[in-house]
Amino acid sequence: MTALGQSDIPKSYDPKPVEVKWYRFWLERGYFTPEIDHQRKPFVIIMPPPNVTGELHLGTAFTAIIEDIMIRWHRMKGDPTLWLPGSDHAGIAGQNVVEQLLAREGLSRHDLGREKFLERMWEWMNKYRGIIVEQHRRLGASCDFTRERFTMDPGPSLAVRTTFARLYEKGLIYRGERIINWCPRCATALSDLEVEHKEISGHLYYVKYPLEEDEKEFITVATTRPETILGDTAVAVNPGDERHRGLLGKKAILPALGRTIPIIADDAVDPSFGTGAVKITPAHDPVDFDIAQRQGLPSITIMNLDAAMNENAGPYSGLDRFACRQALLADLENEGLMVKIEPYVHSVGHCQRCQTMVEPLLSKQWFVKTATLAKPAIDAVVERRIEIIPERFTKVYVNWMENIRDWCISRQLWWGHRIPAWYCGQCDARNILILPKEEWIRGKGLPHTWYEYGELRKSEISHKETVKNIDWVVIDLSAEPIVAVDVPQQCPRCGGRDLLQDPDVLDTWFSSALWPHSTLGWPEETEDFKYFYPTTVLETGYDILFFWVARMIMMGLENTGEVPFHKVYLHGLIRDETRTKMSKSRGNVIDPIETIERYGTDALRFALSTGTSPGNDMMLGAHKLEGSRNFTNKLWNAARFVISNLDGVESKAPRGMTNAEDRWILSRLNHLIAEVTELLEEFQLGEVLRRIHEFLWTEYCDWYIEMAKIRLQHKEEAPSPLPVLVHVLETAVRLLHPFMPFITEEIWQRIREHQPEEKPASIMIAPYPAADTSAFDAEAEREMETVIEIVRSIRNARVESKIPPSRSIDVTIQADVAKATAEAHAPAIRALAKVRPQIVSPRGIPSGEALGNAKVIVLKDVDVILPLEGTIDLDAEKSGLLKEIEASKSDIARIERLLANEAFTNKAPASVVEKERQNLSHRKDTLNRLEESLARLG
Repeated sequence: MTALGQSDIPKSYDPKPVEVKWYRFWLERGYFTPEIDHQRKPFVIIMPPPNVTGELHLGTAFTAIIEDIMIRWHRMKGDPTLWLPGSDHAGIAGQNVVEQLLAREGLSRHDLGREKFLERMWEWMNKYRGIIVEQHRRLGASCDFTRERFTMDPGPSLAVRTTFARLYEKGLIYRGERIINWCPRCATALSDLEVEHKEISGHLYYVKYPLEEDEKEFITVATTRPETILGDTAVAVNPGDERHRGLLGKKAILPALGRTIPIIADDAVDPSFGTGAVKITPAHDPVDFDIAQRQGLPSITIMNLDAAMNENAGPYSGLDRFACRQALLADLENEGLMVKIEPYVHSVGHCQRCQTMVEPLLSKQWFVKTATLAKPAIDAVVERRIEIIPERFTKVYVNWMENIRDWCISRQLWWGHRIPAWYCGQCDARNILILPKEEWIRGKGLPHTWYEYGELRKSEISHKETVKNIDWVVIDLSAEPIVAVDVPQQCPRCGGRDLLQDPDVLDTWFSSALWPHSTLGWPEETEDFKYFYPTTVLETGYDILFFWVARMIMMGLENTGEVPFHKVYLHGLIRDETRTKMSKSRGNVIDPIETIERYGTDALRFALSTGTSPGNDMMLGAHKLEGSRNFTNKLWNAARFVISNLDGVESKAPRGMTNAEDRWILSRLNHLIAEVTELLEEFQLGEVLRRIHEFLWTEYCDWYIEMAKIRLQHKEEAPSPLPVLVHVLETAVRLLHPFMPFITEEIWQRIREHQPEEKPASIMIAPYPAADTSAFDAEAEREMETVIEIVRSIRNARVESKIPPSRSIDVTIQADVAKATAEAHAPAIRALAKVRPQIVSPRGIPSGEALGNAKVIVLKDVDVILPLEGTIDLDAEKSGLLKEIEASKSDIARIERLLANEAFTNKAPASVVEKERQNLSHRKDTLNRLEESLARLG
């Protein structure tokens, strides 16, 4: 890079050119790409792959910023650091986006056919993959783009097929008929985690079922879904319920259809629900399905895939499920079978993607036996081979894993990883059914064990005579599939080559579950896999702990025998300034790229980092973003002042400082470094940034720089503050760099020109600061604390008494042990507080007559007396003193309670107990002086 020059430092900070310049510099130097060094342990994060469904949103930006902080910190520590980026094909969400685009053109995916539709999908994905990469660069993300991955790249795809085949061979993947969550809008099965349960205000319907032996007798059941009465195959009661014991073994007549169904007993029935008698609909309720399996009951499916009633619904066939409900309720009322209807609030599942009410349906799908995989995944966390941060989520994780259900992994979509299972057209020819296209779309009469296959050439069908003028094939997948990693060339049973692949695709989360090892080359033994796996930290939102984190742990252990990562850092959600969840409908969504354009990347990163803590939600709004930009400007102005004063001066590292304020700021800096290092190890990123901000804004800018200005006005006086000014600034920007990379690089490069010793080419590969404990200086800190307390108290008094900033006033500073401190810093007190100080000893408040109309400020080591004749409001002064007295009494009582608590005095470190005792003594002394001041005011 060319010399930056100091005399041309802009007065205001313009982030855009700085961000473009330095990001290009970092990329060109290859700083984001680590070298494999088997002598050193790497630090590795695999980026949670954002869905390629559009442009970056705030949650993805938040994830990227937190991870970049960790990555930049470890890179500065000298660790071989890999942050591998990637993106997810997004399954249902991705297909929905492209289908919506087609709808605007008056087309559907069926109009295009599977092959052409997938071409459109890839066009969309490739476009938005590039956009997402570019937007991550705008965020300053220092990930290794040479290793970027996509869930449907050849490598991850091979990992998916390999995992599927191996689990199938072990019996851990199977095809079975189960109750699944079906979304009529998306026309696909959903896993339990893809269903959002919402509390809705519905009704509880009480319906009479006549008994077969005497239709004047009834058993009354209660239901929230009366349309499913049409699929009932039994009425069940709890065996311990005396109210219905006499009905067991009898039969009831199903309303509307007239079928007879048995009355049975089962322990799963809750006697407190409704009348204690419940309807059993095995094909449309998971609990009922389990009961039917135990009791040997048949299952009757009454709905098509579009949630319209099928022929099993009798006279209601063809009606939408909700229209059927209304028609059936009217008929029950007319027949005198409706007993009553009660308001009832209950939880109802909705599709996470489109918010359509989910329909439980009996269907043959592919499942993973998760209980077998969950056991080692639980052990890994319990044994702390994986640490979840914050700790409270460990219990949540273990509880969920101990109660895990089999995972439905098949989806009736076209976009995604096609299930690597094939069926033989010769062996299974009897199982092929041909349906016209219009019948398939309506789903009329289609058994749920049949799936759409798509358009086929007639020559691909072994019984050609049946396919005349028909272009859609539905195949019964009841035969044993041929599961393979690569496309089989012939049937292993009959040698036939007419093989049809299962039309379904895998749940998006199946490929995501392999992400930590599939991105590094598994199942191949690549150099990346051998060196970078297991990874170090998995950072993500707590809302996908089960969707993703748990499944990665299960699959990582199953495929590699090792945990996929050692730590799981869970961040919270981002809410607006009123703590409301952000959503487009509420109009409170913040676009990260628009925010960068307005405030700059570093301001956005600061706003998203400060106030964050593991597992807790955070707030973000215009006020916080403006505050972040203000901090950026404050830092720039401080750097501009320091660097401008270095023109023609070589900055050297400070040695043997004797000035108290120099020793103070160096002590404070090194304490900060020690605190920051400890907090970073504990993942307390928000607290780290708060402390760096407080140090830079208050201690460095507001106090040290202002004191340094006084000394620079008298250059003949030694020592110069410049070495300390630039040393603290250079060290502080290295501390801050992981959080705000662009402005820190710009400032650091300008300082670098004045540093005589050799420096790295970039701040991002400069060493992260380490605390120098020899610089800790308690004496200097006490001394400067007194000076700052004096100046701050006088400034506050001036504001309260409405004394103009330009007017200099007299003050008396009474001190005993602090007299030397006050005298030594009298020039700073004079300049910073705009006063003419008179320092006297001993400490003691004058009598009321001598005090006159003055304001007395009681501090820890000094008293400050301001003669404010004609400016002080006695009543207001008394009121203020009374408030301070009450606050002091409250503090004294709190400390006394603490010291009286043996649990504290016996268990707390002796230094902590002694500090509280000293604090109590100081509080009592302050209270005495406040009461004296109040008495003297009369």
